Amino acid sequence: MRPQRAWTDEDTGAAALEFILVGLVLLVPVVYLIVALGSIQAHALGVEAGSRHIARAIATAPDAATADARAREILASVTQEYGIDPGAVQVSVGCRPAGAACPSAGATLLVTLTTAVPLPLVPPVLDLDRVARVPVEAVTAQKVSRFWGTG
Repeated sequence: MRPQRAWTDEDTGAAALEFILVGLVLLVPVVYLIVALGSIQAHALGVEAGSRHIARAIATAPDAATADARAREILASVTQEYGIDPGAVQVSVGCRPAGAACPSAGATLLVTLTTAVPLPLVPPVLDLDRVARVPVEAVTAQKVSRFWGTG
């Protein structure tokens, strides 16, 4: 006669449940990471394109008023195309050598665009949406023509 066991070794059907549970536990964070990195990359490409195009537009403009108008148009276009909040973008324009009028003929123009990328699915509870942001910055250097401003 065989001895009777108090417990059984049967695990029928448990493997499928375990695979589904482990799959969800691993898949949800990976999908969130992919979405978050995609959003950060889109904003990074946007500020890089914006700084590059603004620097070129200012460097090739015939005068300061035209340069300012072109820069504003490009910034509006880039923020709309890349889905960036226009109010969250900071633009800084400077020239090297320091102390020179900016822009001026022969100077090196530095354009910096900075913004913060909000992480997806972060609720606005307790201002978490303001804290959960990734800063993104792009700097472009462009040589201004020595004939800039001569007409």
